[in-house]
Amino acid sequence: MIGINSELAERQKTGRPVKVGLIGAGQMGVDVVAQVTKMKGIEVVAIADIEIERAKTAHEIAGTKGQMAQADSVEQADRLVAEGTYVYAPDYRVITDMKGIDVMLEATGIPEIGARAAIRSARNGRHLAMMNVETDITIGPLLHRFTEHKGVLYALAAGDEPAACKELYDFADALGFTIVAMGKGKNNPLDRHAKPTDEKWATEAARRGLSPNMLIEFVDGSKTMIEMAAVSNATGLVPDVRGMHGPRTSRDKLNETFALKEHGGVLNKTGVVEYGIGHVHPGVFAVVTTDHPRLRQALVYRDMGDGPYYTLFRPYHLCSIEVPLTCAMLAIRGKSNMVPLDRLVSEVFVVAKQDMAPGDVLDGIGGCSFYCLIDEYEIATKEKLLPAGIAKNARLIRSVAKDTPVTYEDVELAEPSTILDLRRLQDKWMSGRIDEQKMLETIDTMAVE
Repeated sequence: MIGINSELAERQKTGRPVKVGLIGAGQMGVDVVAQVTKMKGIEVVAIADIEIERAKTAHEIAGTKGQMAQADSVEQADRLVAEGTYVYAPDYRVITDMKGIDVMLEATGIPEIGARAAIRSARNGRHLAMMNVETDITIGPLLHRFTEHKGVLYALAAGDEPAACKELYDFADALGFTIVAMGKGKNNPLDRHAKPTDEKWATEAARRGLSPNMLIEFVDGSKTMIEMAAVSNATGLVPDVRGMHGPRTSRDKLNETFALKEHGGVLNKTGVVEYGIGHVHPGVFAVVTTDHPRLRQALVYRDMGDGPYYTLFRPYHLCSIEVPLTCAMLAIRGKSNMVPLDRLVSEVFVVAKQDMAPGDVLDGIGGCSFYCLIDEYEIATKEKLLPAGIAKNARLIRSVAKDTPVTYEDVELAEPSTILDLRRLQDKWMSGRIDEQKMLETIDTMAVE
């Protein structure tokens, strides 16, 4: 991000601000719009939300200065933006199909909408900035390859833990350190069986201005699994054990906790994704090592300790607030700050929160029916574990006991579904059952409404 401030200032000076179209006017989306009002050279010119009043008030809450109007068509939105009017719309397709934006920013957190928005935006030549990590961990490799095919860029947005971790990863990797563990701190208490209908959590969600489902996604641990899967899929690091260890630790003890067992830590191997409970949040960390004796001596002189493990710590992650920097990077430099590899390394799958019977319907991430865990993709595939990103509205065809992973064989998946179609296509591509060209041609011809 070095120098991006000067580049944004130049865009402001020359009257060519980066124009962003936002999908999803929840808490995070509104924060992005508010942050942009304090920046040079970038504007959120259009906002879409299924609840039109939220899209409208997002501009107002953020303090956007200028004329605002509702747009009910792509043509109307483009005309209004060209005239200098800020737009709000009830249909996400207004954003994906506009010509008058540089970057589509997806902030719904809904896998299905994220998939549709990504494909439509790429087809229309717009760069994609994704706050929707749920979509990324399901079909990220496919989306990244498709955007390249269309000559545009794909990026997981800065500020959230995955991108903050990736910054540390790139730093450590560039310097030649061996990465032992990469992770984040978890702030909410862990309650795998928490439900949005619980009075305790519904009240807490209201106090914090969150939807109950969003809060539960954090409390039941699902979000941590999703975020660290995104890191895994972008770096090749893997979970050490199913669900990761998640030990209680602190900032000063990270290099002792995330060490190999023979050195007093919790790890069976190096090169893993992890999380810590305790005085780690809101930071992200990398535990690294080096076998060079001169460098170990140098690290002692830099007050990094005696080793063999050393902690690199970023004490903050400004989710939503840092997001505009990703949009600027895409539009100005033509670079992404974080993309997945060309394969899934880790999978996030669903585990029953309660005993379930045939006919029961899975309600989605952060709901009442399941929580999520992470494991290596190859293991999850072998066991036919149901990916979280395609689980919503799946109907059980046989009983599943509480705390038992749900498999493909346990459910009838909800169709039609864009993300399900894309996931099936990605699985075929990753397993070699179709080649890349066939995959891309298939996406080109898919109807995405």
